[in-house]
Amino acid sequence: MSTAEKNNSKITIYVLSCWIFAAFGGLMFGYDIGISGGVSGMDDFLKKFFPKVYERKSHAKENNYCKYDDQLLQLFTSSLYLSALVASFFASKSATKFGRRLTICMASIFFLAGAVLSAAAKNKLMLIFGRILFGVGVGFGNETVPLFLTEVAPIQHRGAVNILFQLFVTIGIFIANLVNYGTSMIHPHGWRLSLGLAAVPAIVLFVGSFVITDTPSSLIERGKDEQGKAVLKKIRGVNDVEVEYQEIVAACEQAKLVKYPFRNLAKAASIPPLVIAILLQIFQQFTGINAIMFYAPVLFQTMGFKSEGSLLSSVITGLVNVGSTFVSIYLVDKVGRRKLLLQACCQMLISQLAIGAILVTNLEETGTLNKKLAAIVVLLVCTYVMSFAWSWGPLGWLIPSETFPLETRTAGFAFAVSTNMLFTSLIAQAFLTMLCTMQAYIFFFFSAWIVVMGLFVIFFLPETKGVPIDSMVERVWMQHPVWKKLF
Repeated sequence: MSTAEKNNSKITIYVLSCWIFAAFGGLMFGYDIGISGGVSGMDDFLKKFFPKVYERKSHAKENNYCKYDDQLLQLFTSSLYLSALVASFFASKSATKFGRRLTICMASIFFLAGAVLSAAAKNKLMLIFGRILFGVGVGFGNETVPLFLTEVAPIQHRGAVNILFQLFVTIGIFIANLVNYGTSMIHPHGWRLSLGLAAVPAIVLFVGSFVITDTPSSLIERGKDEQGKAVLKKIRGVNDVEVEYQEIVAACEQAKLVKYPFRNLAKAASIPPLVIAILLQIFQQFTGINAIMFYAPVLFQTMGFKSEGSLLSSVITGLVNVGSTFVSIYLVDKVGRRKLLLQACCQMLISQLAIGAILVTNLEETGTLNKKLAAIVVLLVCTYVMSFAWSWGPLGWLIPSETFPLETRTAGFAFAVSTNMLFTSLIAQAFLTMLCTMQAYIFFFFSAWIVVMGLFVIFFLPETKGVPIDSMVERVWMQHPVWKKLF
């Protein structure tokens, strides 16, 4: 099927509402990323749950790089991602058996329960259990929402529509930074408000799950052919959808022959997207982005900002994050995936090396940076966040969601999500300890990974711009100088 035939669509109010409501799954994820680091830096929160950390933080001569190093404090952040890792595989089964829409609804319910329990936490056990429920919601949402957006998007807008997920992640982070900035001044329960407000995007997603449709691919795969065709007409805004409908039917017929989708990931057609999906998630975390986004307030306090100043700096980086994601939405279907990734590698590398150099030469174990250097570091962090936000952030979700054949799409994407959650949890659990051990050299550690990522893109990542998602094997993998050897 040609691209021109696939372009037979209109953007209607209904399909726009489907995209936006579903993307609130990204807002849930982003809000949690942003809220964790801010809450971890609040004195009232530390006094109640982590008094030893509070004592170290308050000690005037304590090592700048080690005052937040506490495994239980890091577990507060990382426990969510460990539970999301496990949940993503259950979400894969749910998305295949019950459809994308119902699985998105389930994500909102788990996340809402996590918000209520976390805000009401009386002890560490309640706090961690609330994080686990948050994690199940994130696992279900991150597994299903990018697939949903990819499957309902017309080919000419597929990249931009899928990046709505990452856009809403960045909006969630930004909102969380604003909330933390405000609640840090509410004593002694501001942290409860920060955690409890996670219920808002969950409620919006829950309501939205009754507005959105299931995807045509999901409906037809489950034997609801006529309903699938009707939905396809509705989301395309035209009646002439026969070519695309027949392509989906053919893909679903192929998918029905596969009894064990996870086992079939070992077949040639799924190996290239599986390897790329897993490596993209690993590389996304080893850019160092979540280390910065989780712990931005903590990081800025390490550099000498006071509590309110560090939260304000986080708000600034959050705003840059949101704005830069619009760049990706505009460019991804114009310049393609590879160019954005490679450009960002160069920009991130320069930023990380510069931050590391300033801290190595100017930030001792005690004392602070002078105001001029601290402002330069914030500017460099913004430059770094900017490049990530239009590249590895959104494309890390887009590329895996569009490259698997239908018969292994949910299973393959589950591996992508679970890998992301695994390495997110590892970074979350290890970052403060790494900061204590490696000090400013941690930025050089992440810089080395960025070089590896750039080489990976050059030699192994094909361009998928403008290729129908059900034609990837023939038009991408079989034509690639490395991956074609598998066929």
